[in-house]
Amino acid sequence: MRLRTRRLGSTEPDPYSFGSRPYDLVKEFVLALAAVVVLTVALAAVFSSPDVKPMTIASWANADPGDFTTTALAELDGSSDTAGYGPPYNTASDGQKLGPLALAKAAGVTHPIDTAEAFVVRPLESVPQSPVVADALHTWTSAGPDQQTKWTDAYSDALTKADGDLSKIAPGDYGPVPTMLAGLTYQAQNGSLDSELLAEGGSGSGSESSFYHSDYTLPLSFLADGSDLSAQAETQHLTGTQWGMMNEVGDFPGQVWLAPFTFWYQISPYKTSDNGDVLVWGTMAVLSAILLFLPFIPGLRSIPRFVPVYRLIWRDHYRSQAEQE
Repeated sequence: MRLRTRRLGSTEPDPYSFGSRPYDLVKEFVLALAAVVVLTVALAAVFSSPDVKPMTIASWANADPGDFTTTALAELDGSSDTAGYGPPYNTASDGQKLGPLALAKAAGVTHPIDTAEAFVVRPLESVPQSPVVADALHTWTSAGPDQQTKWTDAYSDALTKADGDLSKIAPGDYGPVPTMLAGLTYQAQNGSLDSELLAEGGSGSGSESSFYHSDYTLPLSFLADGSDLSAQAETQHLTGTQWGMMNEVGDFPGQVWLAPFTFWYQISPYKTSDNGDVLVWGTMAVLSAILLFLPFIPGLRSIPRFVPVYRLIWRDHYRSQAEQE
């Protein structure tokens, strides 16, 4: 193979040259970077999600101590939603059912929660308390279940009559309950209850407590049992009746791929059933199986032959084929 060379200073065009032009790579990079930065900042300002402050037990207890106390009392007497939830937290109910099958019950209690212990007694025991609160806690733990129920029932009735206003509660035989709940409220308002429940949840499964925690079950359950979390969800358009499963915080479209799941929550019987979650899961499982095995299902796999939409989509191809014939 012969190699062609060109003399220096020759004006003869190079047969292997494909043409070129001056190009300032640094200048082009800086311009492209500036354009991307401007677009990123502009789009983030227009389309970003709202920066909503996280809701904590401390903010809740400071904003509405009456609701916090009412919720803590419900945890103490076992009347909260978490106390009656059933698996995987307790055996208070069978959980949601798919026909005759109680799926959660079959899995069993995998994350046991005794609401009185987890949300009231252990947090009070975990930090040094005033002598008054310590004596009240000792009185509570030393009493029998019947006596504890009498105290909580009496205080619950008084709190209901006072419409949640702690300053209007009438005097009565409430035992150590008011003192314990006052100590828990003080602990919550100072922010230590958030960290205590998070640490308790992190070590509740039997693992060693560590600096990093990812189990938010206890603080979230406590918040969910109160009314403040529901009000916040309503404000941010995150409830089930607001297509909340797919919404981001605020009134934004959110994750469109969740729309097939959220759709079912808007219609009966899913939206009115106590087994709504498992019914939606079962429905989507059936539909997904149909889609997966569509090529093997007689009748359904023949739909394209009876409804030839593909010929409309590929009409140019079939027209050229017909012309060639």
